[in-house]
Amino acid sequence: MIASAVYVLCALTSFACAALLLRGYARTRSRLLLWSSAAFAAFTANNGLLFVDLVAVPEEALSLLRAALSLLGVLILVVGLVWEDE
Repeated sequence: MIASAVYVLCALTSFACAALLLRGYARTRSRLLLWSSAAFAAFTANNGLLFVDLVAVPEEALSLLRAALSLLGVLILVVGLVWEDE
């Protein structure tokens, strides 16, 4: 019960981060904020899928998809950092 609450809270926290970063992008038009919000959107999907994988449908193995979403989030962030450095 506690674990499922933690999974949901992690998803909500990453969603809040993505929303706040997107709001900051709307104000300042800093592209790094846009890249960061896209990365946190992928992290939100990963955390949501973690809840589905471990709590809602534990008989299905979704770890490969979760790892792919984590990798996507990190790649988005790295690409944004590299492009902003130029």
